[in-house]
Amino acid sequence: MVKQNAYDKPVSLKNILAFAVPTIAMSVFMSFYTMVDGLFVSNLIGTNALSAINLTAPVIQLVTAVSTMLATGGSAVIMKKMGEQKQKEAKEDFTFLILINVIVGLGMCIFGYAVMDNIFSSMNLSPDVLGYCTEYLSHYLLFTVPILLMNNFTLYMIASEKATLSLICSVAGGVLNIILDYLLIAVFHMGISGAAIATGLGYSVTAVVGLFVFSRKKSLLHFTKPVFRFRVLANAATNGCSEMATALVTGIITMMFNWTMLRYVGEDGVAAVTIIMYVLMFASSLYTGYSYGVAPMISYYYGEKNHAKLKKLISVSLKVIIVISLATVTASFMATKPLVGVFTRPDNPVYALAVTGNRICTLALFFIGFNIFASGMFTALSNGVVSAVLAFSRSFVFMLITMLTLPAIMGVNGIWLATPAAELMALAFSAFMFVKYRKRYHYQ
Repeated sequence: MVKQNAYDKPVSLKNILAFAVPTIAMSVFMSFYTMVDGLFVSNLIGTNALSAINLTAPVIQLVTAVSTMLATGGSAVIMKKMGEQKQKEAKEDFTFLILINVIVGLGMCIFGYAVMDNIFSSMNLSPDVLGYCTEYLSHYLLFTVPILLMNNFTLYMIASEKATLSLICSVAGGVLNIILDYLLIAVFHMGISGAAIATGLGYSVTAVVGLFVFSRKKSLLHFTKPVFRFRVLANAATNGCSEMATALVTGIITMMFNWTMLRYVGEDGVAAVTIIMYVLMFASSLYTGYSYGVAPMISYYYGEKNHAKLKKLISVSLKVIIVISLATVTASFMATKPLVGVFTRPDNPVYALAVTGNRICTLALFFIGFNIFASGMFTALSNGVVSAVLAFSRSFVFMLITMLTLPAIMGVNGIWLATPAAELMALAFSAFMFVKYRKRYHYQ
């Protein structure tokens, strides 16, 4: 009996979750072991080292932004071609885009080393924190190419009906990261450089497995002789520019958060921001995982012109996000003190800052899921322009407005309130775009 293609099955909650749950689990686990990094660093090295990890985040996001664009945009382009039964062309484009990512990775690695000293020296950091920043990033950048390949192979495994394998790779990489964190920091006393090496090696697991998997011709997508098509590169860049914009502006906004906290509270404030970002990232990973999980289905049904399946998929997805939103808000409110407590002790000034901040920032979880899904949906529909406008407005324009106004009015609490206020503004904009384009794409 021939195995039924997952895209040919009826659209039901059961089949959608069967397709998306491995991706959700993978996304959650990846955010979890990012939190574990912070746990080891905070408890074994100190909150100054935790602040340094947050201060290096904008540079890391800048380095990986182009790859994120090509991975998400390329996946939409390729799966659309698969839905149009252009398998040979899709495989040629897939190989070509992976090669482009390797080249980009090498270039961004060199760029990262070139700019990091100037960035950190402009922040007026204490010598302790400045040293941690340079030490962490200089070791992290060594793994730029494997990390970019991981970004790509994660999405292409999902698109190739290998979401479970992608999950296994993420779990294996996370376990390796956790083990190496303990060994390199606690046993071999390598400090924050050990944390960077552990993270890089953990991320590399998916890259290594992906090279093997996509070398096999049995895979739905596999390496073949690449063909340079400028239009494919342009379409991938256009479709994925929203994700690149998100990565870039997230880095910029993170820098604004850090600078504002340094101004109002000092380096303790940066550590508190880091803890809250971990909590929000963990909750948001549910939305991101679901959006990435169903994106290939959206692209496929769009390419197939199956409006009935597309409409059902979007309808069920919105209901799923409502349920996740209510669950994450409730859990975050109830577990605020225990969550903060695993990073720092109650007698540390960082603790009180982070508890207050998390309770305010949790309000953003009511809105984040819809905004993430809306941007991801338009990317999957090959409308990168709308997706980019949504992502850029949400991550930069609205955040810039709230970050410039609310702290000036409310002080530190205004910093915490900036995120939920920006997400609420973004939700209104996402709803407007969703209604505006419903007739073009027939998803409602």
